[in-house]
Amino acid sequence: MAVYLSDEQDLAVDREDLVRLATHVLEEQRVPLDMELALLLVDEAAIAALNEAHLGKEGPTDVLAFPIDEPGEVPAGQPAVLGDVVLCPSIAAVQAVQHRRRPQDELRLLTVHGILHLLGMDHADPGEERAMFGRTDELLASFASREPGTPA
Repeated sequence: MAVYLSDEQDLAVDREDLVRLATHVLEEQRVPLDMELALLLVDEAAIAALNEAHLGKEGPTDVLAFPIDEPGEVPAGQPAVLGDVVLCPSIAAVQAVQHRRRPQDELRLLTVHGILHLLGMDHADPGEERAMFGRTDELLASFASREPGTPA
Protein backbone atom coordinates (compact mmCIF):
# COMPACT_ATOMS: atom_id res chain seq x y z
CA MET A 1 0.00 0.00 0.00
CA ALA A 2 1.23 3.43 -0.83
CA VAL A 3 0.37 6.75 0.75
CA TYR A 4 1.27 9.88 -1.16
CA LEU A 5 1.26 13.36 0.32
CA SER A 6 1.22 16.67 -1.50
CA ASP A 7 1.68 19.85 0.52
CA GLU A 8 0.31 22.90 -1.27
CA GLN A 9 0.03 25.30 1.67
CA ASP A 10 2.39 27.35 3.83
CA LEU A 11 2.04 26.10 7.42
CA ALA A 12 4.66 23.79 8.89
CA VAL A 13 3.24 20.28 9.13
CA ASP A 14 4.86 16.99 10.12
CA ARG A 15 4.13 15.34 6.79
CA GLU A 16 5.98 12.12 7.63
CA ASP A 17 3.82 11.69 10.74
CA LEU A 18 0.66 11.96 8.64
CA VAL A 19 1.94 9.41 6.12
CA ARG A 20 2.85 6.99 8.95
CA LEU A 21 -0.59 7.51 10.50
CA ALA A 22 -2.40 6.96 7.19
CA THR A 23 -0.39 3.79 6.58
CA HIS A 24 -1.26 2.58 10.09
CA VAL A 25 -4.98 3.23 9.53
CA LEU A 26 -4.95 1.40 6.20
CA GLU A 27 -3.19 -1.58 7.79
CA GLU A 28 -5.54 -1.66 10.79
CA GLN A 29 -8.58 -1.40 8.51
CA ARG A 30 -7.16 -4.25 6.40
CA VAL A 31 -7.17 -2.26 3.18
CA PRO A 32 -5.65 -4.37 0.37
CA LEU A 33 -1.91 -3.83 0.02
CA ASP A 34 -2.20 -2.80 -3.63
CA MET A 35 -4.39 0.24 -2.88
CA GLU A 36 -3.08 3.78 -2.91
CA LEU A 37 -4.16 6.81 -0.90
CA ALA A 38 -3.41 10.49 -1.50
CA LEU A 39 -3.27 13.09 1.26
CA LEU A 40 -3.41 16.66 0.03
CA LEU A 41 -2.65 19.61 2.31
CA VAL A 42 -4.20 22.82 0.97
CA ASP A 43 -4.95 26.38 2.01
CA GLU A 44 -8.36 27.79 2.87
CA ALA A 45 -9.08 29.11 -0.63
CA ALA A 46 -8.41 25.73 -2.24
CA ILE A 47 -10.53 23.73 0.20
CA ALA A 48 -13.33 26.32 0.00
CA ALA A 49 -13.39 25.92 -3.79
CA LEU A 50 -13.54 22.11 -3.44
CA ASN A 51 -16.21 22.37 -0.75
CA GLU A 52 -18.41 24.50 -2.99
CA ALA A 53 -17.78 22.53 -6.19
CA HIS A 54 -18.38 19.10 -4.68
CA LEU A 55 -20.67 19.65 -1.69
CA GLY A 56 -22.36 22.91 -2.61
CA LYS A 57 -21.24 24.47 0.66
CA GLU A 58 -19.68 27.91 0.98
CA GLY A 59 -16.41 28.54 2.76
CA PRO A 60 -13.47 26.48 3.91
CA THR A 61 -13.75 23.26 5.88
CA ASP A 62 -11.26 21.08 7.72
CA VAL A 63 -11.28 17.86 5.67
CA LEU A 64 -12.86 16.47 2.52
CA ALA A 65 -12.76 12.85 1.37
CA PHE A 66 -13.07 11.83 -2.27
CA PRO A 67 -13.45 8.05 -2.65
CA ILE A 68 -12.32 6.50 -5.92
CA ASP A 69 -12.12 2.68 -5.72
CA GLU A 70 -13.61 0.50 -3.02
CA PRO A 71 -11.39 -2.19 -1.50
CA GLY A 72 -11.78 -5.37 -3.55
CA GLU A 73 -13.53 -3.55 -6.41
CA VAL A 74 -10.55 -3.48 -8.78
CA PRO A 75 -9.24 -6.77 -10.22
CA ALA A 76 -5.89 -7.99 -8.86
CA GLY A 77 -2.93 -6.57 -10.74
CA GLN A 78 -4.81 -3.40 -11.72
CA PRO A 79 -4.01 -0.02 -10.13
CA ALA A 80 -6.40 0.70 -7.28
CA VAL A 81 -6.82 4.07 -5.59
CA LEU A 82 -8.79 4.27 -2.37
CA GLY A 83 -9.18 8.01 -2.83
CA ASP A 84 -8.01 11.44 -1.76
CA VAL A 85 -8.17 13.05 1.66
CA VAL A 86 -7.88 16.83 1.43
CA LEU A 87 -6.85 18.57 4.66
CA CYS A 88 -6.65 22.25 5.52
CA PRO A 89 -3.96 22.77 8.18
CA SER A 90 -4.95 26.39 8.86
CA ILE A 91 -8.52 25.36 9.72
CA ALA A 92 -7.11 22.48 11.78
CA ALA A 93 -4.93 24.95 13.70
CA VAL A 94 -7.96 27.06 14.64
CA GLN A 95 -9.93 23.97 15.68
CA ALA A 96 -6.97 22.68 17.68
CA VAL A 97 -7.13 25.76 19.91
CA GLN A 98 -10.91 25.33 20.33
CA HIS A 99 -10.47 21.63 21.23
CA ARG A 100 -7.38 22.20 23.37
CA ARG A 101 -5.20 20.01 21.15
CA ARG A 102 -1.93 20.48 19.34
CA PRO A 103 -2.42 21.37 15.64
CA GLN A 104 -0.67 18.12 14.61
CA ASP A 105 -3.08 16.12 16.79
CA GLU A 106 -6.02 17.84 15.12
CA LEU A 107 -4.55 16.97 11.72
CA ARG A 108 -4.15 13.39 12.87
CA LEU A 109 -7.79 13.21 13.89
CA LEU A 110 -8.89 14.72 10.57
CA THR A 111 -6.68 12.32 8.62
CA VAL A 112 -8.25 9.29 10.29
CA HIS A 113 -11.70 10.83 9.85
CA GLY A 114 -11.13 11.33 6.13
CA ILE A 115 -9.80 7.82 5.60
CA LEU A 116 -12.77 6.30 7.43
CA HIS A 117 -15.06 8.25 5.11
CA LEU A 118 -13.21 6.73 2.14
CA LEU A 119 -13.88 3.32 3.65
CA GLY A 120 -17.62 3.98 3.82
CA MET A 121 -18.06 5.14 7.40
CA ASP A 122 -20.25 8.16 8.05
CA HIS A 123 -21.77 10.14 10.90
CA ALA A 124 -25.18 10.98 9.49
CA ASP A 125 -27.09 9.43 12.40
CA PRO A 126 -26.20 8.98 16.08
CA GLY A 127 -25.34 5.28 15.75
CA GLU A 128 -23.03 5.86 12.79
CA GLU A 129 -21.48 8.81 14.58
CA ARG A 130 -20.69 6.74 17.69
CA ALA A 131 -19.17 3.98 15.57
CA MET A 132 -17.09 6.34 13.45
CA PHE A 133 -15.79 8.48 16.29
CA GLY A 134 -15.17 5.41 18.44
CA ARG A 135 -13.11 3.83 15.66
CA THR A 136 -11.26 7.12 15.18
CA ASP A 137 -10.29 7.14 18.87
CA GLU A 138 -9.16 3.49 18.69
CA LEU A 139 -6.99 4.11 15.64
CA LEU A 140 -5.42 7.25 17.11
CA ALA A 141 -4.68 5.40 20.37
CA SER A 142 -3.14 2.41 18.60
CA PHE A 143 -1.00 4.72 16.47
CA ALA A 144 0.16 6.70 19.52
CA SER A 145 1.08 3.47 21.31
CA ARG A 146 3.50 2.63 18.48
CA GLU A 147 5.33 5.95 18.62
CA PRO A 148 8.95 5.88 19.82
CA GLY A 149 9.22 6.64 23.50
CA THR A 150 5.71 5.46 24.30
CA PRO A 151 5.61 2.80 27.01
CA ALA A 152 4.31 -0.52 25.72
